[in-house]
Amino acid sequence: MFEHAFVSEMNVFSSSFPLDPDGPPGWAAAALEVGRSAGGRELVVRAFEIMPGAHLCPYHYEYVEEWLLVLTGEVSVRRPAGIVALVAGAVMCFPAGPSGAHQVSNTHGEVPARVLMFSRDGDPVVCVYPDSDKLAVFNRAVKEDELMVRRSDPGSHLDYFDGEVMG
Repeated sequence: MFEHAFVSEMNVFSSSFPLDPDGPPGWAAAALEVGRSAGGRELVVRAFEIMPGAHLCPYHYEYVEEWLLVLTGEVSVRRPAGIVALVAGAVMCFPAGPSGAHQVSNTHGEVPARVLMFSRDGDPVVCVYPDSDKLAVFNRAVKEDELMVRRSDPGSHLDYFDGEVMG
């Protein structure tokens, strides 16, 4: 039998979303760790509140499938095929890899929009940012293993055996 203890409950409609004070202008969004707060272990589930005129994150793709559910308001979603507007209740899947590139923005409304995003959990997470030519590796468990490099920088591309010794 499956046992699963819920740590707590969270209501994404009535919870307050504290803004990240370190966020740069134009990227005004706040996040809640919904999955972890509800006792989840296998999915990353986050609720975001995106301020009017702001973007949730830069245009990017990952190597895991991601999902978006619009909870309130209206958002624009930039995809490789173009930009679409989504309203409350809309669901969109971003496949793993370049075909799943996306950016979620609140460019239509005059009020904050709330969205729920979820994907499979796992460290490390690899993100590619095509607009800025960056590749990032994020790792919650081992922060010193995180990195951000410019893909076109020849100095950042090493041979597989570079620096290795027989031993």
